[in-house]
Amino acid sequence: MVQGTASFVGKSLLVTALCRIFRRRGLKVAPFKAQNMSLNSCVTGDGLEVARAQAVQAEAAGAEICAEMNPILLKPEGESRSQVVVLGRPIGSLSAAEYDRRKPELKPVVAESLVRLRARHDLVVIEGAGSPAEINLHDRDIVNMHVARLAGAPVLLVGDIDRGGVFAAFVGTLALLPPEERALVRGLVVNKFRGDRGLLAPALPAVEGMTGVPVLGVVPFIPDLRLPDEDSLGLDARRAIRPAPGEVEVAVVRFPRISNFDDFAPLEAEPRASLRFVEGPQEVAGADLVVLPGSKSTAADLRWLEESGLARSIRERARRDEPVLGVCGGCQMLGRVIEDPEGVESQEKSVEGLGLLPLRTRFEREKVTARVRARALAPSFLTSGLGPGEEVEAYEIRMGRLEPEPAVAAPFEVVARNGTACRSPDGAVGRGGAVVGTLLHGLFENPGIRAGLLAWLRRRRGWEEEVYRGPAPDRDAAYDRLAAVVEASLDMEAVERLVAPAMKGGSVR
Repeated sequence: MVQGTASFVGKSLLVTALCRIFRRRGLKVAPFKAQNMSLNSCVTGDGLEVARAQAVQAEAAGAEICAEMNPILLKPEGESRSQVVVLGRPIGSLSAAEYDRRKPELKPVVAESLVRLRARHDLVVIEGAGSPAEINLHDRDIVNMHVARLAGAPVLLVGDIDRGGVFAAFVGTLALLPPEERALVRGLVVNKFRGDRGLLAPALPAVEGMTGVPVLGVVPFIPDLRLPDEDSLGLDARRAIRPAPGEVEVAVVRFPRISNFDDFAPLEAEPRASLRFVEGPQEVAGADLVVLPGSKSTAADLRWLEESGLARSIRERARRDEPVLGVCGGCQMLGRVIEDPEGVESQEKSVEGLGLLPLRTRFEREKVTARVRARALAPSFLTSGLGPGEEVEAYEIRMGRLEPEPAVAAPFEVVARNGTACRSPDGAVGRGGAVVGTLLHGLFENPGIRAGLLAWLRRRRGWEEEVYRGPAPDRDAAYDRLAAVVEASLDMEAVERLVAPAMKGGSVR
């Protein structure tokens, strides 16, 4: 099990690396995180919703993602409420206190999911959440030491040296754990180190002496991995990016409750494109494309859009026939009205949209989670790279249903949902074609979509179409690079000794 001294110290990436390392040694590996709080999610092959981080880890492990890998997903809706997704299906919107009261009935779900995973795999690599030393939460723990005890798993404790205070974090975390839990921590890992490792020489034996736990590795900061971020905190560094000469600029609005922002990672990796996440009207000036992404609280983020001045800027763009794209919640915002009579997402029964697409949205209690195949229906800048009848893969995660006005042009037609054939129009193309909306996530994983959009934007600039119609960014290469760095940075013999007793056959070789 990998736990951390705090959030955002690199637990997810270290689990990803270990999944790939042990997969390359011939083992059948699976990731597991009992509870994840994230607005980046995806859909399994059987139409269930799980956190994107566990999907990434499963991909690194060469395993098919399943709901047991992330039995509880919390999707924040405000300061103290979250939609609670259990084994891929939402059970309701709960306050923190309400969720705490439900934990006793959720602990067996965690235990049973772990049992099923262990039965099907040689090795399960478990990820914790936040810190195990939050003493106010200890009695209600469902994801850290509770799971370590449940699994009998040795724990690697990870700390982030890049933010400072890593040695105090190690000592303090261990000091706050009860003795029986402290004994489960079998190694410390210093993460995100920059510079000469020799500078750490006095500190490593000192912290080992204070804690009685060996330091099993110092992992360097790894730039440009281009793997999906679990947390929107990772977007902070992507505001100041400016396009180089000859690059088209895509500005994605960073809502306070932005979700599924990993939709745009394939665009970000294109050599002739520059992608930024923006929060103010001055930041969208001059962008070739402005994108309204998904949102977990559509009405609240729409209100923020108006208050920030971005709504006015987007309306002005549309009047100038400058392209605007809305994805899922962003598509709903571009419509005329959002209705929520049952209070599914907010207490506002009806909210006016931006009025740029002839759509109405109505929220319903049943959540749609599906893998889909779709093809271009009406011409648009989003579908310009698709040939006649060419299908693309995508997925849906939504509670809002679109109600288009008569004769509305839809950019896509969904032709299969979770493997079942259908014919369902998706989204809308605004008058003049400058505004396009779709409910489909993951579209930019498709090379035709990505290359066609970038070529269209370049033509609009009067530039040559220097766009490579290739595959999505090679995550496999990123997993191998991550694994190589971590394997070289850890005392793998010590890690193998920790892993071996839990292995089928007792060997990691």
